[in-house]
Amino acid sequence: MSQTEEPVAVVALEISPRTKPSNYPEPFASRMAGREKRPLADFFGLSNFGVNLTRLIPGAGSALRHAHATQDEFLYILEGHPVLVTDQGETALAPGMCSGFKAGTGNGHQLVNRTNSNVLYLEIGDRSAGDSVSYPDDDLKAIFGSEGKWQFMHKDGTPY
Repeated sequence: MSQTEEPVAVVALEISPRTKPSNYPEPFASRMAGREKRPLADFFGLSNFGVNLTRLIPGAGSALRHAHATQDEFLYILEGHPVLVTDQGETALAPGMCSGFKAGTGNGHQLVNRTNSNVLYLEIGDRSAGDSVSYPDDDLKAIFGSEGKWQFMHKDGTPY
């Protein structure tokens, strides 16, 4: 393979994890300790949708409970037994199970690993600009700007 050729297939767990564990501002970023994301779609230069291979160590959460306005999300559990926390309550998940969240429903969701074993899952979502995210349990909201970066603010609009 020449230096300019990109690989057509790789072992997902060999893709380097993100160096920055969270884009959230403090005090929220530190709550993401124990979460490791491998940006699979970024590795291949995909820009229309994102795919992360995510590991949660015992006690870790996938994200703050959140809901997207314009971006759909899909989760597929590969290993472990996380709890899915949504507006409907809690649902125990197992390998082979999946869940999807249609944009604009307002259904806040997150995975939590309450077991003594790691959880490994795929998260897939689109990358539509202009998305906004609500966080029902926290004083936080986010907007996905046209430059492809998240901007975080308090619910009253003041920046962090």
